Amino acid sequence: MSGKYRTYTEEFKQEAIKLVTQQGYKIAEAARSLGIPENLLGKWKRRSEAGQGGASESVGSLDGDERAELKRLRAENKRLLMEREILKKAAAFFANEKP
Repeated sequence: MSGKYRTYTEEFKQEAIKLVTQQGYKIAEAARSLGIPENLLGKWKRRSEAGQGGASESVGSLDGDERAELKRLRAENKRLLMEREILKKAAAFFANEKP
């Protein structure tokens, strides 16, 4: 083994944590898209939640109305993404169909 470790800036860590806490990504999804190990992102998130640094605002600091709106918006976003995928598949189907 080489013994070398990658180092990440605090800004990078905070942005990675925000993907999970504010944008609703799962830790595995965010880690895969950033090219970092899941357990590393999970550790950063736990440290952030424990108050050892990290994102300045997390979902835990939202009041009841904001939580409800966030939940509604996430559900709407999920529905719209599914509709978009269905429309893409339908467009591809009809584009390949011969008259």
